[in-house]
Amino acid sequence: MKRLAESGRRVTLLDGDAVRKHLSSELGFSKEHRDLNIRRIGFVASEVTKHGGVCICANIAPYAEARAEARAMVEEHGGFVLVHIATPLEVCESRDPKGLYARARTGVLPGFTGVSDPYEAPTDAEITIDTSAVAPGDAAEMVMRFLKEKGYVG
Repeated sequence: MKRLAESGRRVTLLDGDAVRKHLSSELGFSKEHRDLNIRRIGFVASEVTKHGGVCICANIAPYAEARAEARAMVEEHGGFVLVHIATPLEVCESRDPKGLYARARTGVLPGFTGVSDPYEAPTDAEITIDTSAVAPGDAAEMVMRFLKEKGYVG
């Protein structure tokens, strides 16, 4: 986000936790509700894009169909770049600051993505990054390099 802003772009961050709190607080974690959450994020991102901004959507989007719907909404108004953070599940669990994976493993959090609920890995990602093998700064540079190559930033 910082590097995009430094390039002169107006950037909006839709953080998954913030969206769940402010836009989707009534939703649970059923497939239907997860898809609705992603459609809402796609709609907001399309509005940001329509008005010349860049929207970073930092959320878990476990189902391909909902991701495709979000992509279609945004692409009506501009570019869409899917960055798949393909970090192995074991690494995600070891980095878990909220203890969610441990709670999911004990059954306290049912329907948890990657543990007891499926995650459909994207087959259409423009960029795939395994953060167990790439440092955060290098990952940001990979994204910026792609954006420059595609003409999104100068």
